[in-house]
Amino acid sequence: MTDKQRQIITRINEYAEKALADIDPTKTKVSVQLEKLRPILTTIAAEENVPLEDMFIQYMDLASELAVEKNNKFKDDYADVPESFSQMANNLQ
Repeated sequence: MTDKQRQIITRINEYAEKALADIDPTKTKVSVQLEKLRPILTTIAAEENVPLEDMFIQYMDLASELAVEKNNKFKDDYADVPESFSQMANNLQ
């Protein structure tokens, strides 16, 4: 992810924290969530001179990429932590 892409996803996520604060993502359709993000996506699309549809796609791609990065970092941070009590017991032997 480039610095510019990271700035874009950060900006969208900061907006999303406010716009989606009262929404349960597990119970709300993605289309409804994206509609709530339309204002910031429209603004960024205009600034970048790209169609809104392309900005929606870029946002979804960047959000996926960021999720993978966070998941990998979490795995790296906890790589030495046993997954179960039986693994902990086996490590003690």
